[in-house]
Amino acid sequence: YIERIENLAERIKTKEDLYIIGKSWNFPMALESAIKIQEVSYIHAEGFAGGELKHGPIALIEEGTPCIALMGNDEVTTDILSNTIELKARGAFTIGVAPQRNEAFDEWLKVPDAGHAQALVNIIPIQILSYFLAVKRGKDPDMPRNLAKSVTVK
Repeated sequence: YIERIENLAERIKTKEDLYIIGKSWNFPMALESAIKIQEVSYIHAEGFAGGELKHGPIALIEEGTPCIALMGNDEVTTDILSNTIELKARGAFTIGVAPQRNEAFDEWLKVPDAGHAQALVNIIPIQILSYFLAVKRGKDPDMPRNLAKSVTVK
């Protein structure tokens, strides 16, 4: 599993932009994922609520743009899956973080079905991906630049 995430990082390490979508409990995780990726790899990353794609963010998608969909097995799964299909139709390289595989995913990072705790489970592969993106871009993930001292030192 770790090797799969490392290979994914290798594949997208040269990208300048990366987008993460989530809905419900996964929306805050999409925001946190973007922050983590930005902090350590210096890739421009943004998190969005899946339903907001048509209000601007979808215009940013170009061929090969990495887009991560954080999903669970709940009442919003169909919505996020529909958003992922829209992204893929516009050329995005789609990465699903979900308990179940779907054809909409170009790459799938399987996570356990954790019910109401799904968002907590989904953040783990993103943290690992952030680490490998930093390392593969020649950055030290333990010493991010320009962060306030309270973030880097206790």
